[in-house]
Amino acid sequence: MQALFESTLTSVPLLHKGKVRDIYALGDRHMLIVTSDRLSAFDVILPQPIPGKGAVLTAVSNFWMERFSRILPNHLAPEVDLAQYLTPAEMQQVAGRSNVVRKLKALPIEAVARGYLIGSGWKDYQKTGAVCGIALPSGLRLADRLPAPIFTPADKAPVGQHDENIDFAEVERRIGADLAAQVRDTTLRLYREAAEFALARGIIIADTKFEFGVDEKGTLHLIDEALTPDSSRFWPAETYQPGISPPSFDKQFIRDYLETLDWDKKAPGPTLPQEIIDKSAAKYREAQRLLTGA
Repeated sequence: MQALFESTLTSVPLLHKGKVRDIYALGDRHMLIVTSDRLSAFDVILPQPIPGKGAVLTAVSNFWMERFSRILPNHLAPEVDLAQYLTPAEMQQVAGRSNVVRKLKALPIEAVARGYLIGSGWKDYQKTGAVCGIALPSGLRLADRLPAPIFTPADKAPVGQHDENIDFAEVERRIGADLAAQVRDTTLRLYREAAEFALARGIIIADTKFEFGVDEKGTLHLIDEALTPDSSRFWPAETYQPGISPPSFDKQFIRDYLETLDWDKKAPGPTLPQEIIDKSAAKYREAQRLLTGA
């Protein structure tokens, strides 16, 4: 599959270009989400694509969406015939990396579940002994497994800005207490089930983020992406040990490389060596194989 840095569809109007996804309108009730091979690190879009990454993200997310459909509905609309909207060339451009979805009202938060102490959670814990206002036992090490998964929501930041952790009270203020509780409980249930499933296949899901939306009746739906190497930290279970930052199947591999550079984490991002691009692409494919068998 040829790498796709950005889609170039002209048959349908472009609604939004995100860090990774390009979103187009399909009439009044549906949208087309095209997952490019762009890679964002430290909220900066890097100048080179990771070949095949968009197809991996699409396949892995669809796998989880289908698996969780017994728990809550999702935004996928497979009944819509995309060929009615796109030219044959455009169909070929988005093949294997796109989904037609229902238009829903997205909630203004990112729903994050953490099962291990890493990333911004580790930094918060070092400063305060808590993560998003949730007190944790003293003496925890980097990458330690938490006593139980925790819900640590974040604010949705525009492209080029950093997501900021928020506490549960802020979630309640933004979307109401009842919906906030539903989002928290659903997030933790999805994470627990996914973590158990993945562990049996050799992957530790250290943390992940979900996005949710509601329909006209207020019914909660899973939207955007689910448990992909871009929205989660995937660690090889066989080499895991607390106290160090584990190797990963996700884009943390790229982040670790970027940390070795003299870069201020502002746009434009640095050019990646071909070896790093190839290794990253292989890690994405391996995560897909272990999780889905494909």
